[in-house]
Amino acid sequence: MSLFKARDWWSTTLGENEEFDQGCLCVADVDNSGSGQDKIIVGSYMGYLRIFNPHPVKPGDEIQPGDLLLEVQLREPILQVEVGKFVSGTEGLHLAVLHCRKLCVYAVSGTLGNVDHGNQYQIKLMYEHNLQRTACNMTYGPFGGVKGRDLICIQSMDGMLMVFEQESYAFGRFLPGFLLPGPLTYSSRTDSFITVSSCQQVESYKYQVLAFATDADERQETEQQKLSSGKRLVVDWVLNIGEQALDICIVSFNQAVSSIFVLGERNFFCLKDNGQIRFMKKLDYNPCCFIPYCSVKEGTINTLIGNHGKMLNVYQDVTLKWAAQLPHIPVSVKVANLQDLKGVIVTLSDNGHLQCSYLGTDPSLFQAPRVESREINYEELDAEMKELQKIIKEATKTQDILPKSEKHRDLIVTAEVSPDLDAESQAIDSEVKAEAVPSVTVKITIQSRVTAQKPTLVVCVQAPLAVTCDQFVFDDLEPDSSETVVLSVFLKGNCSPSELEGDCMVSYDISTGIPKVAQCSFRLPLRLICSPAQPSKAANHKLTIDTNKPPVSFLTIFPDFVDPSEDDQANALGFQFLTGSKTTLLASKTSQRYRIQSDQLEDLWLITKELTLRLEEHFKKQNCKDFACTFTGSIPLQEYFELIDQHFELRLNAEKFQELLSERAVQFRAIERRLLTRFKDKTPAPLQHLDTLLEGTFREVIALADAAEENQANMFQAFTKLKSATHLVIMLISLWQKLSTDQVAILEATFLPLAEETQELGWEETVDASVSYLLRTCLSKSAKEQALSLNSQLSMPKDTSRLKKNITLFCDRLAKGGRLSLSTDSATQQAAVLPGGCATIPESDLEERVVIPGSTFPSPGQTVKQESKP
Repeated sequence: MSLFKARDWWSTTLGENEEFDQGCLCVADVDNSGSGQDKIIVGSYMGYLRIFNPHPVKPGDEIQPGDLLLEVQLREPILQVEVGKFVSGTEGLHLAVLHCRKLCVYAVSGTLGNVDHGNQYQIKLMYEHNLQRTACNMTYGPFGGVKGRDLICIQSMDGMLMVFEQESYAFGRFLPGFLLPGPLTYSSRTDSFITVSSCQQVESYKYQVLAFATDADERQETEQQKLSSGKRLVVDWVLNIGEQALDICIVSFNQAVSSIFVLGERNFFCLKDNGQIRFMKKLDYNPCCFIPYCSVKEGTINTLIGNHGKMLNVYQDVTLKWAAQLPHIPVSVKVANLQDLKGVIVTLSDNGHLQCSYLGTDPSLFQAPRVESREINYEELDAEMKELQKIIKEATKTQDILPKSEKHRDLIVTAEVSPDLDAESQAIDSEVKAEAVPSVTVKITIQSRVTAQKPTLVVCVQAPLAVTCDQFVFDDLEPDSSETVVLSVFLKGNCSPSELEGDCMVSYDISTGIPKVAQCSFRLPLRLICSPAQPSKAANHKLTIDTNKPPVSFLTIFPDFVDPSEDDQANALGFQFLTGSKTTLLASKTSQRYRIQSDQLEDLWLITKELTLRLEEHFKKQNCKDFACTFTGSIPLQEYFELIDQHFELRLNAEKFQELLSERAVQFRAIERRLLTRFKDKTPAPLQHLDTLLEGTFREVIALADAAEENQANMFQAFTKLKSATHLVIMLISLWQKLSTDQVAILEATFLPLAEETQELGWEETVDASVSYLLRTCLSKSAKEQALSLNSQLSMPKDTSRLKKNITLFCDRLAKGGRLSLSTDSATQQAAVLPGGCATIPESDLEERVVIPGSTFPSPGQTVKQESKP
């Protein structure tokens, strides 16, 4: 418990599930009782207006019913309440209530009650103004130096200042360069309005300048406005504070000069009337509200500042004089005179905790026990220190963010994919041109062993796949409870995906407030994107996968694609993709080989992956642990490079479209300015075909935008095909070189660094940088290559020649015994193992142009022809 805390004098909670903000609290003698005692006026976003006259109670006792003078529901959210001389013909105080589209002024009066019923209070509507614009906040004061009455200025959400002279509307002005509304106040000393713009600068506008400026409601300039000197709204002074402001307050005490106080997000400013800084205080916390309340020493001002740490700090200029603990985070703070007690601190939280408190301390009854003096055993201290250092060293070792194995997890998420496709497809807005687009149901179950607060489930699949619903928000889960959701996955884009896997992630908070994440993956069936078809004998691209086990009938490993009545499908199987392409899978009857062939290189990937996965599962069920797949053919780099060129050409087209769109947009705006000048000119002049030029430019802009959009769609399909081909190349390299799991992970991180690419960062430059790094580290031939510096800035290359050369060199280095590793020692060892001189990588000329099983680039005059028969 804090020794320094705000002593509770009176407190209450307002309503249930109501919200409050900065302008919802006001203290004043609103009923004009003349006793000098303030009443507390509170308005809520639910439309409730409450007026309190607090009386002191003992700690733990409830408030008296008579403390609530008035409670009325106005049916509209209350943005701000203020008390001032708002009614003409009287200098009595009245209550102004600001709604979103209305300003109401009420008179609050009370009548003596009979017997024990107490006094009765009521409000009477004096007048109201219906606003044409949505209000944000308001301020009041004797604008223009009027005596005995207050005028009201309302700031709208679109930057218009609307001035009301009590019952009548005066004028409205737009603030120049407005973006978002900020705090607003009025300085009677300089007759100016002070606000903080979205440019993070304090701005001051004279009332006289606002009054004589061009009316915001008039579209055409009259002759009288053109002759007047104050036609244009000009700012009086500007001060850049470099941060957004939470509140502004202007005070003038007898012992201190008039000052403008601005509370920023990280700093507290005090300004002179001309905008110069008197002083500023850098805060080491996040403030939420403030109020300058008095001057106890000549030339200084005391200020209360509340923060999000539930603390109330008292400053004398920049010196912290006191700090008190509050039971809530205040959104507004006031100082009031209540029941002959001056200087009561009134605070209001965003959920309706209203408290009147004063500063004080709680005496500490704890007495520290006497410490027994004893001799220090340095040997025990050394042993304890070594043990602690050992624990710290173990705890700071590099490890995964999430534990690899955890027996008792707080929350478990599981995904179950239906073995059959949906009888009625759930596909929505699919771009696939097939007759029917199938979908598959995924059932996701969340089991919680603890209290999970605000759990949110997100389901992700790689485009062009899509889900019927990708996000679910649940209520708090109790211990040993579960939630189940069902969704469907389908092919939305008109191209085959590069992955048939999805991820589920649940984010939640435990009771201690610590955020946690649970996740799982699921595998989608191949039937989702293709269907059985007749095998094709001819194909442009063929791959042969070798195994160390006898061939398995397709009736066993592909039961969902093979009809048991047809024996000819035991060794030959066709796959018809929804996008129109076809892939054929053949099994050798005599050798231990499988051939995959298709007209498109990227279509080989998913069938090859599915084949290897199903073979591994088949032999695993038979307790066969030594099953392995190998690849001895040539890596199809030439076909792979063609896909890279296609993708890169679309990226170049996107840049050209962007440049042309920028040029046409500049031309369009220039023509618009010319036309606007002609239309504003009082002397009619011919348009000189500017309207025709404007229409032609507009059509060009629309045509370029459509072409850029079409190119973007084509680039997405090309990138998906490139990812599929990249997966295939990685798999073939891993089977060819028998790479370990860690080495395959390095390959995937090198060739698949981006899940999605942007125009600023593309696949080509990222992969080029990754491959170059490996060639200069673990695959380097000499120390000279390791010393070469890499370009730290990634930019789009002019062509793909360097990338293709580095990828080819990468395969050559692997063929000559290179091994992938990210450790620093492996690079030095690799330089000693690999043969070759000290030539740099660009001049290596593909490692003396030696033909290896993993390359399709023969030396000059030499042809490589390899054909594998199943």
